[in-house]
Amino acid sequence: MAARRIVLDTETTGLEPSLGHRVIEIACVELFGRRPTGRNFHRYLNPDREIDIGAIQVHGLTNDFLADKPRFADVAEEFLEFVEGAELLIHNAAFDVGFLDAELALAGKPGIRASCRVTDTLVLARQMHPGKRNSLDALCERYQVDNSGRSLHGALLDAQLLADVWLAMTRGQDALDISLAAAARERAPGTAPARPAILAVVRASDEELAAHAAMCERIDKESKGRCLWMRAEAPA
Repeated sequence: MAARRIVLDTETTGLEPSLGHRVIEIACVELFGRRPTGRNFHRYLNPDREIDIGAIQVHGLTNDFLADKPRFADVAEEFLEFVEGAELLIHNAAFDVGFLDAELALAGKPGIRASCRVTDTLVLARQMHPGKRNSLDALCERYQVDNSGRSLHGALLDAQLLADVWLAMTRGQDALDISLAAAARERAPGTAPARPAILAVVRASDEELAAHAAMCERIDKESKGRCLWMRAEAPA
């Protein structure tokens, strides 16, 4: 059965949920069987607090723009229904998960890992490219993903870029899974893989048999009679 994955990104008022910073944008891009489905979840959110100047310089979202947007608690149930049972792909997952868990706690909901499995694509990138830059921009450049429209961070754009990057990073790893899945679909349910009607038997030549015997004699001599091949071939 094809895996359902959700590529997720957030934008926030600052860097620390423990200091009362909030999520102001959340975006989810759905993949199924390594293909985008076109189903996305994207919301801007009113944080009920001021946004740090440094954060505005990163994502460009202001309090005036967010003033008429819903609160996280208003969309929490819809968000959880969208991601339920999926594998979440998040770049630097500790940051986003920390904020999501804080928001879910305020909404009286369990943490995100109660609904989903989380995969950190930054950890994956560091394993694949140790010692190199593995920011989203660096990965876009490495895998030739067009990020020319990314003048500012934005949760939906970044999630779409990360989806393309993850597909490029894992394309070779999933080739075997794809071929096996295709073969499985061609078989009737509950049946074993088809075996060839005739199995070819390739026998050793006289020259190969002589070389094998010489090797066994040499091993038997050097091991003082402990060559298992010689014992196996000795007449009963």
